[in-house]
Amino acid sequence: MTRFGLTTPKRLGKAHERNRIRRRVREMLRSEEGPLVRGADIVINPRRSVLERDFRELRMELRALLRGAAS
Repeated sequence: MTRFGLTTPKRLGKAHERNRIRRRVREMLRSEEGPLVRGADIVINPRRSVLERDFRELRMELRALLRGAAS
C-alpha cells in the first residue's frame, strides 16, 4: 500500500491558501485510476505556484513524477 504525506508550511501563505493547496493535491491523488507507485511512502512538498497553475497541467506533472519514482 502506498502512503502519501503532504507538507504545507506557513511560508506557502495564509491558512485558507494552504488549505486550498492541500485540497488540490489530495484531489489529484484521489482521481488517479490505479496506483502509480506500489508500497512506497511518498512525501509531497508543493510550491505556492500550485494555486495559480491549471489543474490538468498539475495533475499530468504529478503523474509523471510519480511514474518516474516507480522506475
